[in-house]
Amino acid sequence: MKKSTKTPFMPADDYGRRLTGFNVNLVVRDVAPVLRFLRDVLEVEPVYDDADLAILRHEGVDWMIHAEHTYDDRPMLARTRAANLRGAGCELRLYNIDPDAAEARARAGGYDVLAGSEDKPHGLRECYLLDPEGYVWVPGRPLPPD
Repeated sequence: MKKSTKTPFMPADDYGRRLTGFNVNLVVRDVAPVLRFLRDVLEVEPVYDDADLAILRHEGVDWMIHAEHTYDDRPMLARTRAANLRGAGCELRLYNIDPDAAEARARAGGYDVLAGSEDKPHGLRECYLLDPEGYVWVPGRPLPPD
């Protein structure tokens, strides 16, 4: 059941018809803390947010986070609520974000850092950060060629 009384930036059916390709939707207990992490630590652009939904954008790609109370009539809700770690087994990677700066912002904000920034053999410098719901975010930048 929706909690927000805010006027959406566009009707849901109009937004849904615009989606193409691949999209991610994270189901969370509370939108606000995850939005704060994404905005403050990863410097992701919020397109729209309210108590039910946030639409975010990075380098022209949109994704969503929905509060679980909006999923009352969806079959995955029981599984979502039963999961011990919501983000287990999934890495959410954002490219062209300075991992050292994101790690510093995460530490300053009291967020968990699973692995600090380091150069990886696959040509990226990256770190592993946990948002308040347990999703693993991996900001990274390409390393210069040898």
